[in-house]
Amino acid sequence: MLKVGYIGLGLMGKPIARNILKAGFPLVVHNRSREKVEELVKEGAIPAFSPAEVASQVDVVFTNLPDSPDVEQIVLGENGILQGGKSGLIFVDNSTIKPGMARHIGKLLQDKGILALDAPVSGGDIGAINGTLTIMVGGPVEAVNLVLPIFKVIGKTITHIGECGTGQIAKAANQIMVAAQMVAMGELMIFAQKAGADPVKVIEAIRGGAAQCWTLDVKPPRLFSGNRQPGFKASMQSKDLNIIIETAKEYGIPLPSCAIDNQLYQSMLQNNMGDLDNSAIISVLETLSNEKFRTQSVGS
Repeated sequence: MLKVGYIGLGLMGKPIARNILKAGFPLVVHNRSREKVEELVKEGAIPAFSPAEVASQVDVVFTNLPDSPDVEQIVLGENGILQGGKSGLIFVDNSTIKPGMARHIGKLLQDKGILALDAPVSGGDIGAINGTLTIMVGGPVEAVNLVLPIFKVIGKTITHIGECGTGQIAKAANQIMVAAQMVAMGELMIFAQKAGADPVKVIEAIRGGAAQCWTLDVKPPRLFSGNRQPGFKASMQSKDLNIIIETAKEYGIPLPSCAIDNQLYQSMLQNNMGDLDNSAIISVLETLSNEKFRTQSVGS
């Protein structure tokens, strides 16, 4: 059985690592905050104190980190994966980073005989906990085939997009749609309430038609109950939108709707709401419309 390393035990990384451990894979873990490491050690994981130490012990090493510079540092920096990994190691990045950075890292690792997969995920903390994530994979097919047994533990939909970097392109495309859905959901809920209809009943009605989507299936009950705590932080949604806008500039791609969504999420950050859920974009729309969204029990 493959020995696995996991670096980055945040909101998504910790439940993903836990599912790998529960499936019986020997697991070595590292995280900046040692409390999360110790939590998984009590469940059977092996602790490590640097990315190089993880990479030197395993067949496959995963990372799940906030942004491109973080992945670059963990892979290429002092005591990083490149330093500790040997030829034959497979590197899998579950982070969402710039496609160009994924390609850069993949090339440098390949030069040392390490196969690299960019494998960002979608599905939020619920998907990470339940092992039902969508995984978008870029990189060599031989590495995908070797890692597939692990992917099947953490995800329900696994798609090999193409060469290195294409997994990140797919995730960027995913985040264009996610941001649009979150903003549209906030708009329709405020619209329904201020125009005089019950938002609960409006959601119930439109979920059965052409507007049906994951966002309307999952997020409204949280907002109706007043829960705006993160399943996926608004700050991370904003970071992903910045990646999209910057990558679009590289290729000369106009994204007018995405640019507006990016500004709305920037407004959340400027108002100290970055740690709230990405669905809490409704807070910005409340201010713009001068309409406080009312909490209520679903079905009332």
